[in-house]
Amino acid sequence: MKHHQRSTSSPPGRGASGQLRIIGGQWRGRKLRFTEVDGLRPTGDRIRETLFNWLAPVISGARCLDLFAGSGALGLEALSRGAASATMIERHPKAVSVLEDNCQLLGAEGAEVLLAEALSWLENARSAPSYDVVFLDPPFDTQLLQPCLTLLQRSGLLAPGAYVYTESDRSQPPPLAPQLAIVREKTAGQVCYRLYRSFENGE
Repeated sequence: MKHHQRSTSSPPGRGASGQLRIIGGQWRGRKLRFTEVDGLRPTGDRIRETLFNWLAPVISGARCLDLFAGSGALGLEALSRGAASATMIERHPKAVSVLEDNCQLLGAEGAEVLLAEALSWLENARSAPSYDVVFLDPPFDTQLLQPCLTLLQRSGLLAPGAYVYTESDRSQPPPLAPQLAIVREKTAGQVCYRLYRSFENGE
């Protein structure tokens, strides 16, 4: 597991804890705690199960990017199911500390946890590798989905044919994604979740 990068020298504290369950793969059934901080909303079990059913043909060996990692529900699930790597971006120091602890507990080779704002990271990620699967699940009240998706399409971070997963409030219109095609879309309660695929030739 790679060391995470901190943007502050102050040690993280601990907050109230919730619990996350890995639902498939090598760590199936493992329960992990996560710090409850404002805006952190782990993707529910049913949605995760549907998402990873969609990704089943491509997740093994995939290079993944989780831009709003939070509890690690998506990045850790991807690693459990055979992804080669998962770069997990999170802005809350408390959540980062617990997420790194969970990666160490699982022995999650290929995990990289970075303390950063997703939008700023995308703006400065020119030297990052390309990714096969990207998870983009910002807090619904932040209005970050569209700017992050726009930057992601311009960044060169998407491998040809890469998959991009988004979650948003079902009352909101779909984000603009001219370089991506929707391949799956469902709603669960107030959540609308979509799986996009980038065009093979990048056009």
